[in-house]
Amino acid sequence: MRNVKRVLLAILVLLLVVATLAFVLENQQSVSLLFLGWEGPRLPVSLVMVLSLLIGMVIGPILGWFLGRTSRASRKRLV
Repeated sequence: MRNVKRVLLAILVLLLVVATLAFVLENQQSVSLLFLGWEGPRLPVSLVMVLSLLIGMVIGPILGWFLGRTSRASRKRLV
C-alpha cells in the first residue's frame, strides 16, 4: 500500500512538472508591465506569472498570520 501511494505521488509530481514545462514553453512572448507609472523590464509571460505566484505564496501566509494575530488580540480584549 505504501508503494502505491509513492507511485501515485510520483505520477502526480511528474504531471505537474510536465504541465509547468508546457506552460513555460508556450508563453515565451515578452511583455512589459506598467504599474503606477513605473514600467518594468520586458520579461516572458511565463516568468511574470511564476514570479506573481511565488510572491503571492509568500505574502499570503504572512498576511494571514498578521490578521490572525490581530483578531486574537481583539478577542482577548473583549473577554
